[in-house]
Amino acid sequence: MTGDGGDAGELNGGTDEPRVGVDEAGKGPVLGPMVAAAVRARSESIPADVDDSKRLRPATRESIAATLREREGVDVGVAVVPTDRIDDPETGMNGLTVAAHAEAVAAVATEGDRVVADAGDVDAARFGRRVGDGIAERGPSVAVHAEHGADAADPLVAAASVIAKVERDARIAALGSEYPEHAPVGSGYPSDPETRAFLRRYVGDTGELPDCARASWATADDVLAAAEQSSLSEF
Repeated sequence: MTGDGGDAGELNGGTDEPRVGVDEAGKGPVLGPMVAAAVRARSESIPADVDDSKRLRPATRESIAATLREREGVDVGVAVVPTDRIDDPETGMNGLTVAAHAEAVAAVATEGDRVVADAGDVDAARFGRRVGDGIAERGPSVAVHAEHGADAADPLVAAASVIAKVERDARIAALGSEYPEHAPVGSGYPSDPETRAFLRRYVGDTGELPDCARASWATADDVLAAAEQSSLSEF
């Protein structure tokens, strides 16, 4: 296994051999899972309009994701980190991000593959080493290069970012049917007024957080504290 944050040129270009790109979506939301995705393909197999998922309209992301999943010569791996695992006090987001990247890559990688990861750590080289170690534990030995902003610079990583975002968005959209009396749930991000309103409605009615919420997030604490204060005031 080799994992580093070194020369991207050695891993990104100069060959028509398949490579693997990996990225995640949903590190910061208060609702729902984090999702990592890996895409293994030749660069020429990636749609020309692929980009960092944050730069694309939802309909464009969904179209690209469908194309990637259907296109011959493109393999997609997905790893989902549920809320209970995120809330586990024995875990941390850096470690979970490494594990999710490694799981997604291991689902599609073959021995000796070159992998480019969007770095989920301030130290890109450390992140690359940890992801490489995690992949090796699951099977194939690969060369991992991690860099910040890889989802905007590398088409394979951009493709992975699209798959991860579409998969997570679909899971958030499905929450509306799980909580019909309290929907809509919004995007799941703490800054979304619709998400905060959903949490207030649910906690106000039940006195507890929904299973889809990350109970260890500050936003969840804020909603519970506000509900408790409201109850005390009414009392």
